Amino acid sequence: YRSTIHPNNQHNQVTTMASLLSATNAVQSRNGQSCLPVHSSEGQATIPVRFDGTNLSISSNNPTANIIDGSSIDHGITKAPYERSFSPYEFNGGTTLAISGPDYAVVAADTRLSSGYEILSRNVSKLHPLTERCVLGSAGCKTDVDQLRSVLDIKMKVYQHNHRKPMATPSVAQMLGNTLYMKRFFPYYSFNVLAGIDSEGKGAVYSYDAIGSFERTPFSASGSGQAFLIPLMDNVISHKNRCDEQRDLPVEEVVEIVKDAFLTAGERDIYTGDAVEIKIITKEGIRTEMFNLKAD
Repeated sequence: YRSTIHPNNQHNQVTTMASLLSATNAVQSRNGQSCLPVHSSEGQATIPVRFDGTNLSISSNNPTANIIDGSSIDHGITKAPYERSFSPYEFNGGTTLAISGPDYAVVAADTRLSSGYEILSRNVSKLHPLTERCVLGSAGCKTDVDQLRSVLDIKMKVYQHNHRKPMATPSVAQMLGNTLYMKRFFPYYSFNVLAGIDSEGKGAVYSYDAIGSFERTPFSASGSGQAFLIPLMDNVISHKNRCDEQRDLPVEEVVEIVKDAFLTAGERDIYTGDAVEIKIITKEGIRTEMFNLKAD
């Protein structure tokens, strides 16, 4: 490390040299609370070390301002204590949306899988059919979502073998709530919506919290883009704060609304993008559409 200090009197120029190793050892020995020694031709000197972040630069014109700031990243020099932590959860992003109609239900989710600022995959489905009339949409931690799907599939198979028929959509909704509540002390880190057709042939959408509380609603959204979708759905689906007459929307129009909604969310949410997978559920079964979104 080499630094040159230029006082106002040019005849008294002093050249100071300090070894990075000796400086590091000196700061460590004092736990970073004292001064940094400087070896020079004029004898021993010190440079104060400040840890409050008030001085982020060293002026070469003012010797008294030669203060080394150590408040940002000390790289282990001061041996200051670091907090060590571990989280069993990872937020992998994603957005889901479900809308119910008079004789159909539409559920959609984007296909991007993220971790922080990294895109891990652009083609991961967040929709999982549980029966021919019921689809689960989940965003959040991918490992917890996979585990939840496995538990639900096992329970569905047990019900199928015991009763010789598939589980009805309201029963699936109750089973999902019970499954989430069972893990309330260590919850699944998944944000779920359930969409399907009930026994009367009407569309049904169920909204959930993390520990299994649920309700049947006209629509539901979850995941990282939830805050962008719900206000839009309140207006175009629930018809709130509007003076025109509310009408039953055909399934084709709802699909277009879903596409527009995900385009909107993708503009503001970095975890929503690449493509949106749309499943249309009717009494005839489930059909799937794909719609490309931004890939950046």
